Amino acid sequence: MHYRLSSDQTTPHYIAIDARLTDISTPEVELQLPAWRPGRYELQQFAKNIQRFSIVDGQGNPLPFRKITKDRWLVQTNGATELTVQYNYYALLTTPNQLNAGSSFVSDTLLYVNPVNLCLYAEGRITDPCTLELDIPDTWTIACGLTQSGPKMLHAADFYELVDCPLIAAPVIQHIQYEVGGTPFHVWIQGGRRTDGDPTFDVERIVRDFTRFSQKQLDLYGEFPEETYHFLTLILPVPYYHGVEHRNSTVLVLGPNDEGEGLYQDLLGVSSHELFHAWNIIRIRPVELLPYDFTKENYFSTCFVAEGVTTYYGDLMLRQAGVFSNEAYLKELQVLFKRHFENNGRAFQSLTESSWDLWLDGYDKGVPDRKVSVYHKGAIAALILDLHIRRLTNHAHSLDDVMRIMWQQFGKPFIGYTLDDYRTVTETVVGESLEWYYELCVFGNQPLETKLNEYLDWVGLQVVYEEPTTDHPGGIRLLELDDVAGARQRARWFGGSLTQPMHEGHAELVPEQKLGKNVVAK
Repeated sequence: MHYRLSSDQTTPHYIAIDARLTDISTPEVELQLPAWRPGRYELQQFAKNIQRFSIVDGQGNPLPFRKITKDRWLVQTNGATELTVQYNYYALLTTPNQLNAGSSFVSDTLLYVNPVNLCLYAEGRITDPCTLELDIPDTWTIACGLTQSGPKMLHAADFYELVDCPLIAAPVIQHIQYEVGGTPFHVWIQGGRRTDGDPTFDVERIVRDFTRFSQKQLDLYGEFPEETYHFLTLILPVPYYHGVEHRNSTVLVLGPNDEGEGLYQDLLGVSSHELFHAWNIIRIRPVELLPYDFTKENYFSTCFVAEGVTTYYGDLMLRQAGVFSNEAYLKELQVLFKRHFENNGRAFQSLTESSWDLWLDGYDKGVPDRKVSVYHKGAIAALILDLHIRRLTNHAHSLDDVMRIMWQQFGKPFIGYTLDDYRTVTETVVGESLEWYYELCVFGNQPLETKLNEYLDWVGLQVVYEEPTTDHPGGIRLLELDDVAGARQRARWFGGSLTQPMHEGHAELVPEQKLGKNVVAK
């Protein structure tokens, strides 16, 4: 399929699409627009954003067609060997921020496209090569993970690659580069200036910190799965925090542009999280998602691995790489614990049930005490498993070994894994049954505070409940214990040493105030 995108000249906020299909040899063709996008497991019904829709043959003659589902069209080819679908897509969200990391947007100064929103495919031709032509000014810069075969032409090996490679095109995009292990990394920033005109981020600091956590992640797995990688970053003037993983890139939407150090901490957290996805979910993928079926729900029960393990490692990699201090990392842990135990700590569903029900209401608040977050509880389950392996083997092994094996057995050959596969790998690394772990943390809905504190105690930490007062709402807090042995174990967990001395002679609550937003990377 050959796509051409432009700003619709007759209707503001619409992207005009011409999708041309060649080499047709059948009397009928079925055209499908995706109903959901990878990275967000809910039906988003992108077809509802299409205003006009027509189909012509190679000579411009109309071809008869009819809609056979909400996002599928049946075309009578009438002997034509080529057809072009001409339609437009409304690219303005019904929110004040106007865009997020999974949407598309068009204006006089920005073309931001997630092709999965608006590119349809022909049934039976999804593995055909694709080209994407952009009708933009000659002076604009294009940031995208796709191969650029011409000044405004991008090439994808198939539809799967096309829709997993979002793009940003604009008159001005800041471009920062660094290299790790022979792999070039690109940080693209659109809107990266404060209201006073100064750059939002320090280039040298980005290069130093991104190099550190990228190297740490590459060291864990031993190799990088792609030839290059792109951080596509959109900075808004309003508070925002969102990221979505892709094949060799990620889209990050952050704000406000004047937030200063807090915004940079947000950038670090979400960037490390999304880079970890380059292995975990992009390549180490549940078998139910391989390949993606864009027409319907793709149910799977292991999102606690895809998102929970990634959430755990996103911040831990920053600490182990020396980008985060002890205090900064413990503050992030405290946010994680508060999010789970104060909101969903007594929820009815297990992790596997909530993974399955992502397609039902996974991104809505939902009814009280029904579901858990695969991000929050999934990360806590990963932490418990990591500390269990470390305690059992005196740090000789860890969850790192699990993820390396998952990469070698499933990610590198790209064959998909099952829940039983993940359990087998974890038990192989531990060298014993983990029935207690799966029954409590994965399949069960029992509270986790007691078991979590058992392992946190080993590293000199505890989760406690602070009673509310007239000056403070109280709630879940993380406590640093007065425990030299625990501090030593914590130093080994953190990568070798502590960046601040322990509080000798007394336990101390981790401060609640932190730079950046009180969110868990998503």
